[in-house]
Amino acid sequence: MSVLRHLLPRPARSTSLFVTAPLLQPRALVQIPPRPQEHHHHLDLLARPSSTATMATTDATLRTFFQSPKFAVVGASTNPDKFGYKVFKWYVTRNLDVTPVNPGATAIKIGDEELPTVGSLSDIADPADTSVSFITPPPVTLKTLKLAKELGFPAVFLQPGTFDDEVLEFARDNFEAAVAGDGGWGSEGWCVLVDGDRGLKAVGKL
Repeated sequence: MSVLRHLLPRPARSTSLFVTAPLLQPRALVQIPPRPQEHHHHLDLLARPSSTATMATTDATLRTFFQSPKFAVVGASTNPDKFGYKVFKWYVTRNLDVTPVNPGATAIKIGDEELPTVGSLSDIADPADTSVSFITPPPVTLKTLKLAKELGFPAVFLQPGTFDDEVLEFARDNFEAAVAGDGGWGSEGWCVLVDGDRGLKAVGKL
């Protein structure tokens, strides 16, 4: 009997190693809502120009500055090699009504003429009719700009090197016209010596 058991064919075994699983029903697609508004606010901030950018100097700003009947030069120098002298001389040689502001000198000589200085913007009689050029280091510029605002000067011209970001923002936020920064026809930005004649011609003073 044992011999027969070995001779009889064995029942075939299933060779499948896998079990068929029931088909899963597809789930309904769920819409994921957009993230909260914080993302959109971020995009808005990137797209929205800053207040100082929207007030960048243009030829219209230049015209507004030169429309004033009088001018003052803060940082006017007695040294012909310095820009404080050159800028002040530019105003004088164009027969403009200009006051040099220099607390360390009583007068500045241009050609054969001795022109008396004042020690502060506070000494200028008609601030509302006077535009102010600056040739001073940024800390001095900022301090004097704050005084100019209090006294009611309408417009300022900041030569290259007289301002940093804080000074530039203050000037553009507090005056009718602030000529400064990138632009103009000079390689370093707006400059009286380069752009001034164009401004005077635009307002009929040259």
